[in-house]
Amino acid sequence: MKILITGAHFTPAIALIEELKKTKDLDIVYIGRKNTMEGDLTPSKESQIIPTLGVKFISITTGRLQRSFTRYTIPSLLKIPIGFIQSVWIIWTEKPNVILSFGGYVALPLVVIGWLFSIPILIHEQTLVSGLANKISSFFADKITLSFDKNQKLENKRIVLTGNPIRNIVLNPKRNLDLEYRIFFENYRKEKLPIILVMGGNQGSHIINEAISQCFDKLIRIALVIHITGDNKFLDFEKLKKLENDHYLVKKWIGEEYGTILSKVDLVISRAGVNTLTELAFAAKPALVIPIPYLYQDEQNKNAKYFEKLSLVKILPQYDLSGKSLFENIKGMLSKLGVYRDKAKKAKQMIIPDAAKRLALETFLLIHKSK
Repeated sequence: MKILITGAHFTPAIALIEELKKTKDLDIVYIGRKNTMEGDLTPSKESQIIPTLGVKFISITTGRLQRSFTRYTIPSLLKIPIGFIQSVWIIWTEKPNVILSFGGYVALPLVVIGWLFSIPILIHEQTLVSGLANKISSFFADKITLSFDKNQKLENKRIVLTGNPIRNIVLNPKRNLDLEYRIFFENYRKEKLPIILVMGGNQGSHIINEAISQCFDKLIRIALVIHITGDNKFLDFEKLKKLENDHYLVKKWIGEEYGTILSKVDLVISRAGVNTLTELAFAAKPALVIPIPYLYQDEQNKNAKYFEKLSLVKILPQYDLSGKSLFENIKGMLSKLGVYRDKAKKAKQMIIPDAAKRLALETFLLIHKSK
């Protein structure tokens, strides 16, 4: 049995892969991006992490419809037919029993070509707002699984509520940390300062990294900071690494230790991707979020407002983001940390912790039904 997984949202894909690998005689192939985005040759995070899970990774070159015209618009459009041609070859050679899409422009050509080959298609929708690619893909899907029940027409037999898969490192944090982190948390116990985790999504966030650097001196006086910069063409990691000290630890990414670190920190600064917010809700960690303002249908702002109603997050709009505003918001949240902690615990009740098992089951049922 072979399952082909594709899509731009690879964090829940990791959670599903962890669950699927419990089944014997199962091959998993992941189709994703080679690079972060147009104009940035930085290797995508999925291209680096998926192979470490023992899963075959195949990169695909395809394009997308952009909301505004840039110098990358025409080259991106020209890549669309390339993606469809590559999809024919991938599906012809891999011969999957099912295609599972986690959305995004990367997945669309594989879904369409898979449908033409009569391969069962399952789509997982993580967000509260369906992206354009998932809207198109839904016409070809045999089953559509959802992360949240937001007055969706669940009586439709194709639609199933599974929840958003959460990675095992968050569900079951490892007990031990590497020496570098142990030393850092020892400072926490000595100085009794709160710990803040700063991150900007899978690829990092240049604008958040800049804001941290602008308020750096004041911030490390009131907190210890673990900063995940990502890897980008602006060389944020290389610049911020020079500022590292007993109160400030800088990483491009955090691997297996992420769940343990998340369980220990007091406050998180992040973007408002739904996968990040789902994991924060499960861990009951209050967060200050800066939603990306230019995504399709204002996706991250809608994510943030949903979790704001659950009292998990406070929103700082990107147009208001500066070193000064970031510091003032952090300082304000830390002064009421007990209140934010109590509210965050309530948000955890909205999360489906066994979502990966549910999604895996729906995948196997679809394969069985197609035989």
